[in-house]
Amino acid sequence: MLNIILFGPPGAGKGTQSQKLIEKYGLVHISTGEILRINIAEKTPLGIEAQKYIDHGNYVSDAIALEIVMNEINKNIPCNGFVFDGFPRTTPQADEFTRILGKYNSEITVLISLEVDEETLVKRLSNRSEKSNRPDDTCDQIIKKRLTIYENNTKIVKNYYKKLNKYQSINGLGDIDKIFSDICKVIDNICKN
Repeated sequence: MLNIILFGPPGAGKGTQSQKLIEKYGLVHISTGEILRINIAEKTPLGIEAQKYIDHGNYVSDAIALEIVMNEINKNIPCNGFVFDGFPRTTPQADEFTRILGKYNSEITVLISLEVDEETLVKRLSNRSEKSNRPDDTCDQIIKKRLTIYENNTKIVKNYYKKLNKYQSINGLGDIDKIFSDICKVIDNICKN
């Protein structure tokens, strides 16, 4: 089973590249952010709880994130694999995620980190808020807070996967198809070996 974590700060292009990976490799997309937005719109108990975190530019708790991912995995097994977008974001999530995948005799194939500078991220997120009406992209203060949280907390997850030799960095600037080609080279190389 091919299990890819697409990693990077908000606005790095994870959603765009995830869609391309799904089409090419026949994977199931699990985006914790998208699932949360649906639950918030539908005012489910999970959505109401998540809204409290998101309104302040924070990530949801580890328990909420893990519950979402576990439910989605269970709904979609058997499959060719998954592309995880926005998960894991903390070391405890990564630890528990490793344990969960082990139950399915599986593991993470690779974490691909899309590297994009902060100035570009802020521009992308501001443009995205105009097009998508995503509440977490509408205020510069919240955007900056999301980027700071990513910088301070989430980047630690990179080290977790580096230690496991599962980490690959990709330049997330430039042409979408070129970035996708670079991602595919990494995946195809791993699959050959």
